[in-house]
Amino acid sequence: MTSRTFSRRSMLQSALAAAAFIPATRSWATTVEPGAVPLPALDGQLLMDPATLAAAAEDFGHIQHRVPWAVLVPGSVQDIVAMVRFARCQGLRIAGSRGIGESHSAFGQAQVEAGIVIDMSALATIHEIGPTSAWVDAGVRWHELLQAALPAGKSPPVLTDYIELSIGGTLSVGGIGGQAFRWGLQVDNVLEMDVVTGEGELVRCSPWQERTLFDSVRAGLGQFGIIVRARVRLVDVPPRARTYIALYNDLSRFLADQRCLIEDGRFDYVEGAVVASGGGWAYQLEVVKYFTPGAEPQDATLLAGLGFQPGTLQVTDGSYFDFANRLAPLVALLQQLGVWEFPHPWLDMFVPAHSAEAFVQEVLSQTTDADMGQGPILLYPFRTSKLTAPFLRAPADTHVFLFSLLRTAIPPTPEKVAELVQKNRAIFDRLTAIGGKLYPVDAVPMSPADWRRHFSPYWWRFDLAKQLFDPARVLTPGQGIF
Repeated sequence: MTSRTFSRRSMLQSALAAAAFIPATRSWATTVEPGAVPLPALDGQLLMDPATLAAAAEDFGHIQHRVPWAVLVPGSVQDIVAMVRFARCQGLRIAGSRGIGESHSAFGQAQVEAGIVIDMSALATIHEIGPTSAWVDAGVRWHELLQAALPAGKSPPVLTDYIELSIGGTLSVGGIGGQAFRWGLQVDNVLEMDVVTGEGELVRCSPWQERTLFDSVRAGLGQFGIIVRARVRLVDVPPRARTYIALYNDLSRFLADQRCLIEDGRFDYVEGAVVASGGGWAYQLEVVKYFTPGAEPQDATLLAGLGFQPGTLQVTDGSYFDFANRLAPLVALLQQLGVWEFPHPWLDMFVPAHSAEAFVQEVLSQTTDADMGQGPILLYPFRTSKLTAPFLRAPADTHVFLFSLLRTAIPPTPEKVAELVQKNRAIFDRLTAIGGKLYPVDAVPMSPADWRRHFSPYWWRFDLAKQLFDPARVLTPGQGIF
């Protein structure tokens, strides 16, 4: 048990815990009254105090506010099994795979109105660090796994830019970062999982065992099962990282250089961003080479042929961990200023490379600094040949660009949020018209018809998996897919 889990459970000891469910009034009771159905025996607690429910009605987006009836703080995997079975019998809904406050839920995806939210951060044990993999609870954060693996010179092959996300949370969506061009997404680097299905069955799945469930749960948006443990691939990493940052004023050359770099593999990490410059936009390349002291990278060789603007290159060295955790100081500052709690109507898109230049220019021509609220705009490619999860939908192109408008609503008013969400929807419609796909963690209103188009041509598989693993549709209603 981690100290974070212990302290959280200690704080909740005095919270109001449910002992029974009253079907007639669809409410909870602290004692077993006449007509009430006793809860199954739990190692943890089912909480229903106002403060806990209010916290569970929020997510990183701070746009949707759906208040559950209770929050399960599980003391064991068996608690999740028991509560899913109980919910199924009583016609309740459950939002699982929730790491409280994660940025991979910006529009109520992990919320459930009048149902049960599972606080997965209560299950956060690293059970094993081996030479090629780690066996961890779903509530473990990526930075915790990285800290545990680095003394042996190991790391997960792909890390999101912000590594405070939970392992179960990103495996339910995808998990993308600057190493994705080489390794695929985080869902492409999970080797096996323990999953509680919508029928309350605890199943171990992998490419060799229960393959249909394995492929359904990876990037399955929590629709088929709750990931409770995962075996994550580990790879050898050098201890140092050299970062190169440079600016382009030519979008076409910027995109071409990025595509060249992910094909020739000279760098270990390739990302990029759009930055405000002189009333317009410039394009920032960020690439990294990992190395061992005494075998420093050859800068001239690595940078040969790149078309960035002379005089804009910045080169810095640091530890591998400090590079992976580079956003922590910025997030701490935003939290201190209170901006981290502002609404975040984010928009993450997968854009086919053949349409990327025209689409990016079109969107940027309609985007202002005020639309972003000082939030970053990410733009970098990966290769679709590295994708193995069928429900991680990407355009049909060899290269795909992640194009992310990571907005903060300033001022944080309902009117400003509504304006930005409306703009997101308009951009999404254009994205769909060019064959792009949404990375579905964002503030975009989606109808069931939109979801069918999103999963096309695999919608029939998605729908069948729901019938197989969650026929009562207990799990994760916040997406609005069914």
